[in-house]
Amino acid sequence: MSNVGIDVSKARLDVAVRPSSESFSVANDEVGHQQLRERLQAIKPERIVLEATGGYERDVVQVLVEAKLPVLVVNPRNVRQFAQSTGRLAKTDRIDADMLAHFGQALRPEIRPMADAQQRAFEALVCRRRQLVDMKTAELKRKQTAPKSVRPNIDKVIHFLKQQIDALDNDIDDFIKKTPAWRETDELVQSVPGVGPVLSRTLRAFVPELGQLNRKQVASLVGVAPFNNDSGRHVGKRTTWGGRAAVRAVLYMAAVSACQHNPVLAAMHKRLVDKGKPVKVALVACMRKLLTILNAIQRDARRWSPPPFPLAT
Repeated sequence: MSNVGIDVSKARLDVAVRPSSESFSVANDEVGHQQLRERLQAIKPERIVLEATGGYERDVVQVLVEAKLPVLVVNPRNVRQFAQSTGRLAKTDRIDADMLAHFGQALRPEIRPMADAQQRAFEALVCRRRQLVDMKTAELKRKQTAPKSVRPNIDKVIHFLKQQIDALDNDIDDFIKKTPAWRETDELVQSVPGVGPVLSRTLRAFVPELGQLNRKQVASLVGVAPFNNDSGRHVGKRTTWGGRAAVRAVLYMAAVSACQHNPVLAAMHKRLVDKGKPVKVALVACMRKLLTILNAIQRDARRWSPPPFPLAT
């Protein structure tokens, strides 16, 4: 079976096929996408591998998904580390395309269902809201040290950003309300003390797999699973690594709130701190526990219910 690698740039798509060593290029536009679709349908590859490029890959991925071709988007860091492990240090678009095909051929990464148009539109709204919140935070920080002469201008920008955030919140609410299954899931997730609309919608946008994975898989996906660092007699500290940073940032703030208002997480956090665990380590453990609870709630379609007996502290 053939494996195809596609290196994406703003203007061009470089394509490499293994094991045939075939290569070609098309424009990264509608005409080029149609040409690519027809050629790949003729090849019938086992998988098509692209890197996440910050958005330039979205249109071509959608075309391939609609053609029901086996496409997946991988982390560029993983591909670059794979290239270094094979001793190929040179980097051109053609070489990168061949390396992506080699990556798919050698590691055979799992092909997961891609987001549909509705999911992508919702993800874009949530992502834009996060960008506006970051912009507002930056303006608030600038105001603290800005001269008085420019503070009125900063206030106007902050006011405008607040209006835009409120408008996006309304759009996101409308999106949820128009989809009965999403509305039900949103209500289930927010039934957990400490979880509000921001975390619920972030999970809906960036972790559509929630409820379909086991607790270890979902923790690894988000980046709150501890990984061992042992060698011989050396036993290193377990650390979290990788995952979806946008989700992790919101999950952190939710865990801070849940450790105060959720009886399960409050007792867990106190127990870990009393055992001598650093506060941040205890908080990351609570993040993982909260994610596990939300995963189970969505899997079972069952609202949160408090423990039937007092928790030991």
